[in-house]
Amino acid sequence: MPRTLIRKDPGSFKTLQLFVEASSEGLSYQGIGMPLNFTQMLERRQPVTVSDCEHFALELANLGVSVRLTLHWQGRDYWVLVRQRRADRGDVVLKLISGYVPTHELNLPLLTAIQEVAEECLLHSPQGWLSGRFGDTWLPTPYTATLNYRDDATFQLSPLSGAARPVQAGKLPLLERPRAYVHLPTASLQLVYDLHLQLPKDIRQLSLHHVDERLEQGQLVARLDPRRPDLYLLPLEQGHPTAELLTLSQGQLQPASTRGLWLAESFAPQQGWLVADERIRWKDWLAQQRL
Repeated sequence: MPRTLIRKDPGSFKTLQLFVEASSEGLSYQGIGMPLNFTQMLERRQPVTVSDCEHFALELANLGVSVRLTLHWQGRDYWVLVRQRRADRGDVVLKLISGYVPTHELNLPLLTAIQEVAEECLLHSPQGWLSGRFGDTWLPTPYTATLNYRDDATFQLSPLSGAARPVQAGKLPLLERPRAYVHLPTASLQLVYDLHLQLPKDIRQLSLHHVDERLEQGQLVARLDPRRPDLYLLPLEQGHPTAELLTLSQGQLQPASTRGLWLAESFAPQQGWLVADERIRWKDWLAQQRL
């Protein structure tokens, strides 16, 4: 049975629209206008068009972050994907861990990214739930009121190699060099951080769970359903994805069905700084990757 972990007031979320300038050398963004609440931000996520995929200047609805999280498990690396029903787009996709960046973190979107890992990706061992660190920074433990977090073992997040072209928040370069793209259907700038998750050495019976937030009667409600972990692993070979999809429960990997599967737009083709698709079929993505 689904377990309610936390309820939040979406009115506490504020963000800003963006002014984005891009060239073949790099991309910069800065917040503009008055703060927007969650509903106002969603209203502004309407399709935009850009004539040149490398050179443009335009206003966008919001900044979003995603984490391409690589988990090392029993000698092999996996990308971590989560299943999400996207009410604003009327579909169900597998996507990267992701979220919206609030106003106070627009210049430090990495903070939003690692917080999304803590909120969306829950790691369970028989002794309890794992908390984590990024360098010397402790990740939040948002569900301490309802879940038993271990205090004797933590996972470690670390950055992997960044994108080739730099991204700046105003005049400040983002040191982790996330991949950036403008998503035309939602008029948003998206940053994708490449992070690695290292487990404690004593973890043997690991289970992975995704916690999804939904807007219900004016509140954002986070629920955990043990029967539907909704968190998947995509195995890598020498750093490249394969055509498999797996789940991990109590230390055991199991194949997952890919029938009728769609992936979110971060897997879709990118032209210059632009992504034009809402999503991509699994089989089309495999063909794109030549798998």
